[in-house]
Amino acid sequence: MSIIKHHAKIETNALLLVLGIFVTVIIGGLVEIVPLFTIKNTIEKVEGVRPYTPLELAGRNIYIREGCYNCHSQMVRPFRDELERYGHYSLAAESMYDHPFQWSSKRTGPDLARVGGKYSNEWHRRHLVNPRDVVPESIMPGYPHLMKKELTFNDAAAHMKTLELVGVPYSGIEGALENASADFEAQATPDADQEALLTRYPKAVVGDFDGQPDKITEMDALVAYLQVLGTMVDFTAFDPAAANAIR
Repeated sequence: MSIIKHHAKIETNALLLVLGIFVTVIIGGLVEIVPLFTIKNTIEKVEGVRPYTPLELAGRNIYIREGCYNCHSQMVRPFRDELERYGHYSLAAESMYDHPFQWSSKRTGPDLARVGGKYSNEWHRRHLVNPRDVVPESIMPGYPHLMKKELTFNDAAAHMKTLELVGVPYSGIEGALENASADFEAQATPDADQEALLTRYPKAVVGDFDGQPDKITEMDALVAYLQVLGTMVDFTAFDPAAANAIR
């Protein structure tokens, strides 16, 4: 109360004003930084969450490059209207391997945290080429160029090694780094041997994503990424109380 009462004295004294700003910044910094030291205790221990496959990772890079996060969030908030529309609220663990995370800050379009498996590959392809083909009222721009641009990910292993620096455990997945390029091609090739890929990356959606089985395009990668969103955790078996108890 004394500070509020004498605010004029503080505001007209440069030294006191600088000191007040300094103290405020310190307090704000502590509020932001201190929780980071306990971040491992704030992430639920849930089964199923895994790093992205090389193809999904490439698709995520395209998602970010095209600015999809400007109109779509990937975070279902724990409110009734959101749960009824999108499904189970988002868990911190679901974003633990996202660098940067894609929670976003606004929604021009719907949230995509649970879009995986909701639509077919063909639906996603048509929606991305011309959104109004499947959603007449959509104001989303089309991305037909994704169908035309063939994609290679020759530096997939290097990309994955870089992500290890921020905690993505690719080295803990047997053969992930050594077979990065092979896994990238196998996931989008319908007649490829995908057994090893699926062993390394459970629940990965495999096959032809862009309707062009003879080549891998940016559309393949983006659709593969969209199809995995929200599918890693089995919410029919998820127990929030148990997850909190073993944190």
